[in-house]
Amino acid sequence: MAKPVLLTVDDDPGVSRAVARDLRRRYGEQYRVVRADSALDALDALKEIKRRGEPVAAILADYRMPQLNGIEFLEQAMDLFPRARRALLTAYADTDAAIQAINVVDVDHYLLKPWDPPEEKLYPVVDALVETWRAVGESSVEETKVVGHRWSAPSYRVRDFLARNAVPYRWYSVEEPEGQRLLDAADLTTADIPVVITAEGEVLGHPSDAEIAAAVGLSTQPAAEFYDLIVVGAGPAGLGAAVYGASEGLRTVLVERLASGGQAGQSSRIENYLALAFHPDM
Repeated sequence: MAKPVLLTVDDDPGVSRAVARDLRRRYGEQYRVVRADSALDALDALKEIKRRGEPVAAILADYRMPQLNGIEFLEQAMDLFPRARRALLTAYADTDAAIQAINVVDVDHYLLKPWDPPEEKLYPVVDALVETWRAVGESSVEETKVVGHRWSAPSYRVRDFLARNAVPYRWYSVEEPEGQRLLDAADLTTADIPVVITAEGEVLGHPSDAEIAAAVGLSTQPAAEFYDLIVVGAGPAGLGAAVYGASEGLRTVLVERLASGGQAGQSSRIENYLALAFHPDM
């Protein structure tokens, strides 16, 4: 299971590195610490994290940043990860603004810079953030994700293809908030659905079966240069012929447009692969 993320963003590289260093020292074993030097870079990082299905436990953002200030950044970050806990890093002069932000964007804490020693001024705040996040609960989604319309034929085709090939996936309706958040993270709109997002974060809009197969790791190319027997079509007769050929010691390959099925299709003596790219009209 992927480690939850602690994200820190500050346009001062020295401060950003210092925060990340202190966080890794205390939380590195249980959390993945991500550092960004600008609000826009941090949003890009959050979008990638969202596509990969990783949870974000807490976000620490500097208040004074040139492109987006900390409050504006946290407002956009909340659209992607509404359950992540939030803290502002502020100078003493910005204390009033930080207090107002608690009401504007539901900031959990604000930290005055400098925070030395971290054992007294940083870690207690982060401890409270992650404990609150754990109480709310959010788990990683490591399988393939599919975003689409509930009654859409193309969306059903994608789900059916993944199910037939025993590829674990999680379905998100575009009408639900999490489905829309995934589209936002992929920089796509409802015009691009169905959308497939792999566990590695690769995004496919309106994908063909061949594109899905390649993206999720299904075999679409023959593993050997020569076969004794090639069976086209994984229906009952094709499966039977392939099993019989393999049982006789023949190097056998089964070619199927969608997926081989049934108990015979799982035989360890058959090398199955999808030939979608070669036989699109089967």
